[in-house]
Amino acid sequence: MSYEKEYLKIYSSAERAFLFAVYDDKKMVGATTCIPLQNETEDVKQPFLEAGYDLNEIFYFGESILLPQYRGTGLGHRFFDERENHARSFGSYKLTCFCAVNRPSDHPQKPVDYRPNDIFWAKRGYQQEPSLVSTMDWPDIGDDQSTPKQMTFWLRPLI
Repeated sequence: MSYEKEYLKIYSSAERAFLFAVYDDKKMVGATTCIPLQNETEDVKQPFLEAGYDLNEIFYFGESILLPQYRGTGLGHRFFDERENHARSFGSYKLTCFCAVNRPSDHPQKPVDYRPNDIFWAKRGYQQEPSLVSTMDWPDIGDDQSTPKQMTFWLRPLI
């Protein structure tokens, strides 16, 4: 919880950051975030800087969380629509991006009914860019210590 609170300070202090939440009556069942890439942490920005991208032209999509019983209802598309519309509203961003953790197929915390999101992201027009990789540390569920995770970025022109 302390890790998440610290991380979310970045979003709460960025003028153009965006949080979109979904409720079922009074219960929050999902949320998604985005922020201009220039406002993100160094580990998120670094691969783009090294590759020569202009950070001022990129909007970064952070977390998307949705309770299992609400998946498959179109809310994943809605999350992308809302974030893309928010980024588009400024008229100055040319790309949207997000990153996904690279985990082995036999990862011990992988749910039995796990379905990778790659097909969904590709249908939305995102392409994985293997040359844009970052390493981020956070504690896995049940762990007290943060461990490094390799993340690969996905990009899409903002049209």
